Amino acid sequence: MDHRSIYIAILFFAANLFGLANAENPQRAAEEVERAIELTPDIENGKEVYRVCLVCHQPEGWGSISGYYPQIAGQLRKVIIKQLADIRARNRDNPTMLPFTMLELLSLQEIADVSAYIANLPMTRNNGVGSGSDLKHGEAIYKEHCAECHGKRAEGIVDENIPLLQGQHYQYLMRQFRWIRDGRRRNADKKMVKQSQSFPSRDVSAVMDYISRLKPVEEKLAPKNWRNRDFPRYRPSRYQHPSAPGSGM
Repeated sequence: MDHRSIYIAILFFAANLFGLANAENPQRAAEEVERAIELTPDIENGKEVYRVCLVCHQPEGWGSISGYYPQIAGQLRKVIIKQLADIRARNRDNPTMLPFTMLELLSLQEIADVSAYIANLPMTRNNGVGSGSDLKHGEAIYKEHCAECHGKRAEGIVDENIPLLQGQHYQYLMRQFRWIRDGRRRNADKKMVKQSQSFPSRDVSAVMDYISRLKPVEEKLAPKNWRNRDFPRYRPSRYQHPSAPGSGM
């Protein structure tokens, strides 16, 4: 195990101890983290904080086509903060990320900083998509059931903490939809939970395929062959993947 993996293992162990100590007060945790939204972010410091995140999320924040990790690059800053708040408050189950949301290890200012850094990362042009065989049906489903909340092109809504879905990996979208439907995402909108339970499998795969093919505006996309030069010495570790599938935001 290299020094980076040892560092993460130690940090993860310490974070678990802190997390267990604060488990009895999730509401206070959520309120504290949500205060980060009002702070002025320091993106340069956010880069330093992101060094811990990149072991799983990679320097570019692009996730994986398999959907094991989501694309977090380019996500709305307030949405990132909100998801960290919900994970910390146990409103969203994520055992891998939970310890790293503890304020004993990540201050409110650092949460504001790293969220801004991630939001400013350019997004991949080559996210994972579905088969493409049912896109007209998916578009119809999206326009009828999803566009009102998520935006005409799944661009999200900042003031309502509704995430940007453009450019997200198809497999990740599919898994998160199932988790919302099955009650595993307790922070999901109640209307969406109820609506998702009425969708047949064809509708789900078609609409998620359609969403995965909606591209962000050009200025949010990375240039061809772009790599994050903020971390030139980074080398992927074979120990970086946690045991629990579906980790990440």
